[in-house]
Parts: sequence; C-alpha cells; structure tokens
Amino acid sequence: MSDSEQSMAEVSTSSESLFHIKKEQLPLHCPLPEMSLWNQHPRVYLPIEKTGKGKCPYCGSEFILEE
Repeated sequence: MSDSEQSMAEVSTSSESLFHIKKEQLPLHCPLPEMSLWNQHPRVYLPIEKTGKGKCPYCGSEFILEE
C-alpha cells in the first residue's frame, strides 16, 4: 500500500465514531450538535429505540442506546 493510500485509509477509519446515547437525547439524529461543523451531512433520524443501536448511513458513526 502506498503512503497516500494508507493515509486515505486512516482518514476514512478515523472518521467513524461510537457514541453512547441517553434516552433524554431521543429522537436521535446524526450529525449530533457536538459534531464538527466542517464535515456535516444532511440530518438523518436514526430509530434506535427498539434495537438499542444504529449506524449513520452517511458518515458511519455508530450509536448505542444506554439503559
């Protein structure tokens, strides 16, 4: 893997994050208010109430609902 390919792989991996969500934060949407402004995508609501987890189709951020 070239240096530029490795750099691109690191950027795409590091952009994915895991967030623990409390019930008070529902309904859940991504991006969250505390996310960086420079890389925001359109707001998408994620229904995690039944399964307890979800993943944003735009940025890959993962969310887990805390009990």
